[in-house]
Amino acid sequence: MFAGIRDLVGGRSATYERELQQARDIAIEELQQRAAALGANAVIGVDLDYEVLGQANGMLMVSASGTAVIIE
Repeated sequence: MFAGIRDLVGGRSATYERELQQARDIAIEELQQRAAALGANAVIGVDLDYEVLGQANGMLMVSASGTAVIIE
């Protein structure tokens, strides 16, 4: 609710920023886990995409992609 008010009057919403950070951290952690499952020890060329979904833009999707590699 407060993020919506901030949209009207301008400024940054600390709550919204925390949610973005948490979603980003989860996406990166999942990327690392999938790379490790493939036997990789690093991920390069990481790209983060943010998408607002749902009725009244009520949901946020963050996706992370990259190339799993083995660094010796």
